[in-house]
Amino acid sequence: MKKLKVIELFAGVGGFRLGLEKTDKYQIVWSNQWEPSTKTQHASMVYEANFGDKNHSNEDIASVPISNIPDADILVGGFPCQDYSVATTSQNSKGLIGKKGVLWWSIHRILSEKKNAPKYLFLENVDRLLKSPTAQRGRDFAIMLQSLDTLGYAVEWRVINAADYGMPQRRRRIFFLAYHKSTAVYKKLKKVNKLEWLCKTGTIAKAFPIAPKLKIDAEFKIEGNLVNLSDSFNKEEKLSPFLNTGIFCEGTVYTSKTTPKLTSKKTVLKDILQNGEVTPEFYIDEKDISKWKYLKGSKKEVRTAKSGFTYNYSEGSMIFPDALDNASRTIITGEGGKSASRFKHVVSTPKGLRRLTPIELERLNMFPDNHTLLEGISNTKRAFFMGNALVVGVVEGIAKELYNIINS
Repeated sequence: MKKLKVIELFAGVGGFRLGLEKTDKYQIVWSNQWEPSTKTQHASMVYEANFGDKNHSNEDIASVPISNIPDADILVGGFPCQDYSVATTSQNSKGLIGKKGVLWWSIHRILSEKKNAPKYLFLENVDRLLKSPTAQRGRDFAIMLQSLDTLGYAVEWRVINAADYGMPQRRRRIFFLAYHKSTAVYKKLKKVNKLEWLCKTGTIAKAFPIAPKLKIDAEFKIEGNLVNLSDSFNKEEKLSPFLNTGIFCEGTVYTSKTTPKLTSKKTVLKDILQNGEVTPEFYIDEKDISKWKYLKGSKKEVRTAKSGFTYNYSEGSMIFPDALDNASRTIITGEGGKSASRFKHVVSTPKGLRRLTPIELERLNMFPDNHTLLEGISNTKRAFFMGNALVVGVVEGIAKELYNIINS
């Protein structure tokens, strides 16, 4: 069967592409990576070093002419979690516009303006998306769902913790798929028992099995235009109506709290460590260990803000050094650099305590060793890339089942 053509947005250093290409069922026909706040486009440089610069765009996606973006079957990307609030402009009462620079609207623009828009979407975000912003829990996700519904798509989503399925990092992200109403998958989803799709027959359920459920936990409509939703959705409610698994089809949400069906396969932090190949810079100096212990330890202390206001501060302790017999904690963007930190990983080795290397961080996201190694890219920047990346194995798992369901 022929490969499915893919547009890859917010490509970073290419985690989505790695996952798709591992299945040998997808072909990236155009990619875009642009970091607005930096002069040197480091992530795009790494992307091009690994995949070449053909059909790769390193410019602000909001200003790329639609005519420059080729037709494709699928649009993929891990876009930033931002404020998705919507307003009409006085110049154009029909036009809906979110805040400038909010990248969801770049996806929306491609889907609404391309003559042959992609029939499928495969997107990733932080799980906070389901409950943001705090004043209107779930509003941002509701705006996204409604905007896709208006464009003719049904959506399924799941929050997946990679470690639940034998991968080396405890990283929770929301993955969602959208199917256009012109596709056989949409027609199937429209007719099917929604609980059965979520738990057994759907794309994500086949890729990452969950424990059976007896019923859908909540079912509700999303109604009104995007401006009304932005103003009033779930106002003053303490909880988001969106649970970790769900479907949105023809204006109705079907959502459930599901639990993963754990696999016997388990990859732990110890499995990804480099043995005897680590340079001295990653080892922690004896004189700095007390600082690391303090930052990782529990605290109850009075602190003073810059304004002079004093307050009681408390936090619990973290495991120090990190447990080697469990999947790793989530990598964050500040993982690199020598300075002591509460959140950086520290492992105990025969030679002493040390931080994780760029290769180990790549392995935690299931990237090939030295994927981010490039002249002019510091180890700190390599760690930053991995803090922003996704776990390649999750993309690969969903991509295999998506291809199967499209071609069934």
